[in-house]
Amino acid sequence: MSIWGKVIGGTAGFVIGGPLGALIGAGAGHLYDKARESAADTGDGDPTKQVGFTIAVIALGAKLAKADGVVTPDEIRAFRRVFKVAPEEASNVAKVFNLARKSTAGYEAYARQVSGMFASNPAVLEELLNCLFHIALADGVVHDDELTYLKNVSAIFGFSEADFARIREQNMGPDEADPYTVLGIPHDADDDTVKATYRKLVRENHPDALIAQGMPEEFVEIANDKLAAINAAYDRISAQRGIR
Repeated sequence: MSIWGKVIGGTAGFVIGGPLGALIGAGAGHLYDKARESAADTGDGDPTKQVGFTIAVIALGAKLAKADGVVTPDEIRAFRRVFKVAPEEASNVAKVFNLARKSTAGYEAYARQVSGMFASNPAVLEELLNCLFHIALADGVVHDDELTYLKNVSAIFGFSEADFARIREQNMGPDEADPYTVLGIPHDADDDTVKATYRKLVRENHPDALIAQGMPEEFVEIANDKLAAINAAYDRISAQRGIR
């Protein structure tokens, strides 16, 4: 069963609880047991975390889409395309998206809950922020209200302003981003620091490592984009400095 099937099937409501669980309700709770057995058989990570991550992307993505006052068709199409929503599940995912968009619960409650779920896995929370940036960029520009929203979510996740600056740069693309900010290092860092930081980021942000910590496989394309941004930043710095 795909992660979307687990979410829509009601695998999370009574298990996760809180505002994220309330979004879809208890539903057919027995499907959670099937998802858990499936994860044990295949060696996948904790299905509760996987489902929690997915509901958070839907909920926070829906609130983000409203941040500039308009939910555009481009944003909804980008959500379905980037996050690999199967055609047969699209209408149900859209239903949860719209429920979150209309919910009276503030985005802060969703952000705090998922932050608690992944308190020991900050790399996964960073990946969730990357997902939100993809939604914000669907219409080609991140509006000021959207940027404020993303910065506030980042702060709730426990990231510093420097962390947010790095995440923001990683999502701007290799042609525009400052490669040093992407790697989170000062411009006067020595070559050994550049190499060590790059290797650490590649290790922490490898899709396999993120999946092992609870990120569903359906979001691997976003993880690959981030890894590509890290590689591009290092390549630019290496070319400038003649690092081999």
